[in-house]
Amino acid sequence: MINDALVTAVEEAIRKAAQEEILPRWRQLAMDEVVQKSGPHDLVTVADHRTEERLTADLTALLPGSVVVGEEAVHANPATYQALRGDAPVWIVDPVDGTRQFVHGDPGFCTLVALAHGGELLASWTYAPAREELAVARRGEGAYLNGERLRSGGPEPGAELEVACSHPDFTTDEQKRALLGLDTEGVAPRPCGSAGLEYLNVARGALDAVAFSWENAWDHAAGLLLVAEAGGGHATLTGEPFRLAGGNALPFTAARDELTVRRILSLLASASRPRG
Repeated sequence: MINDALVTAVEEAIRKAAQEEILPRWRQLAMDEVVQKSGPHDLVTVADHRTEERLTADLTALLPGSVVVGEEAVHANPATYQALRGDAPVWIVDPVDGTRQFVHGDPGFCTLVALAHGGELLASWTYAPAREELAVARRGEGAYLNGERLRSGGPEPGAELEVACSHPDFTTDEQKRALLGLDTEGVAPRPCGSAGLEYLNVARGALDAVAFSWENAWDHAAGLLLVAEAGGGHATLTGEPFRLAGGNALPFTAARDELTVRRILSLLASASRPRG
C-alpha cells in the first residue's frame, strides 16, 4: 500500500494545499474568517476548511478505496469518525494543527496527515509551512525531517524532564489531578502548543515528553508514528498502546525513550489514584 511514489505524491499534495490555502491567509485573516467552535481555545478558519476539502479530494484520488477522517468533517458529522473502525484505509487529517497560533500570526502551526489501516499507522506527514519543515515517517522505515534521519535519543542523565501538557480547558477534574503528578522535582511541565509540533520536538530530541488528555486521532496519529520511528514510545494511563478509534485511558504520554514513558506514566497513574 505504501511505496515511495505514494509518499512523494502525498508530500506534494500537502505542500500545494499549504501554499495555496494556508500561507496566503496567514497573518491576513479577516475577522469573519475565524470562528470559535467549543471555546476561545478551539478555533476554526477558512484555511482549515479549504485545506481539508482539498486534501480529502487529493488523498482519496491517490489511494482509491480509501476514506478520510478529518477534524472539520467530524465536527460537522461525528459519525464519520467511525471510519477508523472500518476496513478501508483511512487518511487522518488535521488541516491546520495549532489554529490558535495560526490566527495570532505565530509560525507554530502545521498540517498533519497520517495513513492507517485496521487501526495500525502506516505513514505520517507533519508539515510546518511557515518554518519550511516537513517530517515524514513510515512504519518500520524510520522518521525523517527535511530528509535527515530523526533519532529521539534519551534525556540527559539527571536533567530535568521537559513535558508539554494539555491545556486545562481540555481536561476533566480527574485528568487535571493526574497531570498534577508531573508537578514534581525533576520534571518541568508546560502548556503545549501545536500537538503535531510538540510530537516533532520529541522525535528530534528537543522535548522529553508530551502528556495529553484528549484523544482526537487527527491530533495524535501523525506524531505517534513519528516518535515511534525516531526511537521513542508511548502508553495510555493503563499502560496500553493508544487506540486510534478511541476509548483510551487518559491522560497518555509519548516520550523520547521507553524509560521516560514509564516514568511519566508512573507519575500520572500515582496522582490519579483516589485519596483516602
